[in-house]
Amino acid sequence: MLVHQILRAKGNHPVITVRPDTPVAAVADILAERRIGGVVVSDDGRRVVGILSERDIVRALALRGAECLTLVTADLMTRNPSCCAPGDEADAVLQRMTDGRFRHMPVTERGDLVGIVTIGDVVKARLDELAMEKTALEGMIMGH
Repeated sequence: MLVHQILRAKGNHPVITVRPDTPVAAVADILAERRIGGVVVSDDGRRVVGILSERDIVRALALRGAECLTLVTADLMTRNPSCCAPGDEADAVLQRMTDGRFRHMPVTERGDLVGIVTIGDVVKARLDELAMEKTALEGMIMGH
């Protein structure tokens, strides 16, 4: 399965982006309101400069206390995050996420942001694929 197939299955939802100067408290509100785990950081909504996740904010809270909520996104974001392309294999993306211990990966095409996949998206796609294979094999065994 390819990344663009996962994006298609997710539906046409815009990627939530924030500017590097967005207050961390505002990002926390966005994450809670939208029930998402991370946002892409971009100056223009197209070029990825970073990513900020719930984990990043929680880690900063543990290290700095509530004052971290007064910082801006650029202070906590992961700069130059690992990105994938629509034509990348989902298994390779899953391996990169697992190896890097991160759960969100922007999808870019010719340098422009076109989507985002999460580890949950990739696992769900793989489970769906396995279920289809199981059904096909059962059909073959039963002679259908």
